[in-house]
Formats: sequence, C-alpha cells, structure tokens
Amino acid sequence: MRTLRTPDERFAGLPGFDVAPRYAEVPAPDDGALRMAWVEAGPADGPVVLLLHGEPSWSFLYRTTIPVLAAAGFRAVAPDLVGFGRSDKPVDIADHSYARHVEWLRALVFDVLDLRGVTLVGQDWGGLLGLRLVAEHLDRFSAVVAANTGLPTGDRDMPEVWWQFRRAVEKAEQLDIARLVQAGCRTRFTPEVRAAYDAPFPDESYKAGPRAMPLLVPTRPDDPATEANRAAWATLSGSEIPFLCAFSDGDPITAAMEPILRRAMPGAAGREHPTISGAGHFLQEDAGPALAAEVVRFVAGVR
Repeated sequence: MRTLRTPDERFAGLPGFDVAPRYAEVPAPDDGALRMAWVEAGPADGPVVLLLHGEPSWSFLYRTTIPVLAAAGFRAVAPDLVGFGRSDKPVDIADHSYARHVEWLRALVFDVLDLRGVTLVGQDWGGLLGLRLVAEHLDRFSAVVAANTGLPTGDRDMPEVWWQFRRAVEKAEQLDIARLVQAGCRTRFTPEVRAAYDAPFPDESYKAGPRAMPLLVPTRPDDPATEANRAAWATLSGSEIPFLCAFSDGDPITAAMEPILRRAMPGAAGREHPTISGAGHFLQEDAGPALAAEVVRFVAGVR
C-alpha cells in the first residue's frame, strides 16, 4: 500500500485549533502500518467523548466543540480518519474500503487508546463508522449521539442531493475540498478556515480518501458492507444503550434518517431530541458549541 503523509508545515497557524496532535500506528495490509492522528483535551480521567468526523473534513471540524466538552470535565478525543487530516493517506482509491476504515478506527480507539465507557458523537462518515463500532463493541460504549448521520444498508435509495454530491466528486478533475465543506455549511468561511480544510491535501495525489468515501456508501442490497451494516442495525435495535439524535435543521442529506433512528433505537425512546438550529450538514462548523452543550446535557442525564 502506497501512502502519503501531509507535511507538518501545512497545519501551521490553524485558526482556533492549537491543540497538539498525537500519533500512533495501526496495522495496514501487507504487514505494513499507517500513522493515525488524533487530538484530545480535558481531564485524562474524565468520561470519554469520541468525536468522529466525516467526508471530506477532519478533526478541525470539532475545534469549537472540544473546548466546551473539556471545560465540562470530559475527555474529548477527535481522531483523523485514515486518508484525512494529519493521518496517513493511501494513494489508491482501491485501498479504501468500509471494512478497512472500521478496522483502522477500531485499532486506534481500542488497541492503542484503550477507550472505555465511551460516548460516541458521529457525524456523516463518523456515524457510518462509529455506529458499526458501537454495535460490534457494545461493552466499550455508554451512549451514542447521532448528528447528521446514518447507517445505510443499500435497502433504501440515497437522496438525490447525495447522488449529486457523489457525481460531483467522481467527475471533478480538481477536487476542491474546502468548497465541498463550505457547501454543507451555513457559516461563510474566512480565508483562514478555508485554508485549514484544504491543508491536509497539498495536491490531487493526497485526495484518494475523499474521492473513495462516496463510493463506499452502500447503495444496493448486495453491497460489500451491507451484511455487516444490517447486523449492526440488528444489534443496536436490540440494545438499550442511551441514544440521542442531535440533527441540524438544515441538512437535506441525512434529515430522513433522524425519525428512523428514533423509532429503531430503544435507547432513544422517551428522550427530548434536540434540533440544532441554523446549521447545515456540517453542524459542528455552524453550531459546534450548541452541539457540545447538547452532548453535555445528554450524558449528564444518563450517568
């Protein structure tokens, strides 16, 4: 597996994100290793909140969420998925698969960090991967916050706006990462924020991860990830793990998933599920502190 590593200087002067990165290696195919990055803040012995980003963002997305959680006494841990942020980037699209991304993430958060009693906060692919982790390792988790995400099996068609996004990524000769993130936000980026979203990708050779992820979303019942995702649904829908939907009021991509999750998850029953107002798909960018406040309230109520 050929990989690239974004030079450190690309991440100099990130606006509002001066948390020092940490690094560890996880196994890669052919007996190799990949370096994964994460940031964390808050007391080392505090309750763990695992913040998982999606496509095509990175942990920078949580820069206004992390301080609120840390100030409330939580240990906020935000990894960069393989292919994103400061983590290593396999250069071939074929090197990315749903199963590999689940395993890379599992290796980091359990084998390396040994996280337990975890509250998952998953948005976009952070939920597609994180919900699989929860289902497959229920003993490691204490609660789930689903934020503009889902767990597709290919049994339902994706919305047209998602297909438009996928086609745009597939056809783009030059993939404008910051523009893709901006399109999913109501907040207008400053030049510095735009540069931060572009920072992990010095040129097109670094962008196999962002190009691969739309192709990995199950869109048919015989998709390679369908069986595992169906099994995850079965486990989660039979579990009492506390479950909160914290979706925004402006995301056409995942809005339809919220009522499905509420109905399917026993741990969601009887809860007041907040709507994060004034936010688009990337609600952490538009309303990061508001999302954090809902996580704090939720966890305080279930502890």
